[in-house]
Amino acid sequence: MAIKTYAALLRGINVGGHKKVPMAPLRTVLEGLGYGGVRTHLQSGNAVFTADHGDEESLAAEVRAAIEEHFGFTVDVLVRDGAYLRAVADACPFPAADLEAKQLHVTYFSAPVDPGRFAVIDQEAHLPEEFRLGDRVLYLYAPDGMGRSKLAVQLSRPALNKGIVATSRNWNTVTKLVEMTRD
Repeated sequence: MAIKTYAALLRGINVGGHKKVPMAPLRTVLEGLGYGGVRTHLQSGNAVFTADHGDEESLAAEVRAAIEEHFGFTVDVLVRDGAYLRAVADACPFPAADLEAKQLHVTYFSAPVDPGRFAVIDQEAHLPEEFRLGDRVLYLYAPDGMGRSKLAVQLSRPALNKGIVATSRNWNTVTKLVEMTRD
C-alpha cells in the first residue's frame, strides 16, 4: 500500500478542563503507532500523519485505542485522508472566499447521514443562518459565529446525532488541514 497523508480529528478534548490531551504527548502516541510526518494543529485535537497501512476506519480505531491506553479515557476520533479533506473544502456550498472564517464551519460525521434526520429543523426560522449537507459532512453558515448560533444549538441536539460521531471545525482549521495533508 502506498503512503497516504491523513488527518485525525479528535472530538471534545481540552474543553473546559476535561479530557486533557496535550499535543506533544499526542504526537508521541501517534509516532508510537508507526505513523510518519506527525504534526498537530492548535490544541483542539487536529493531528496530521502518514501511514502505509489501513483505511480511515481502522486508523481511527488504532488512534482511539492508543489514546485510551496512554491518557486513560476514550476520545471519539475521525480519520480522513487529504484527498477527502480537499474535496470537502472544494464542495463548500457557501462563498468561503467572501466570508470570515468564524462564519463558516464544517461538521464531519463518522458516516453518511440521511437528510431526513435534519428535517425537523425549520431552516427558515433560523435565517440568515443556513446549513447544507454534503458527503459525511454538514456545512454551517453562521454570520455571528458558532458561539451565538441558534442553528448550531439545534444541529448539535443528541437526537440528530444519534449513532454517529460528529466533530466540527471552523473554516480556518478546515483549510489548514487541507494544506497540511497535501501529498
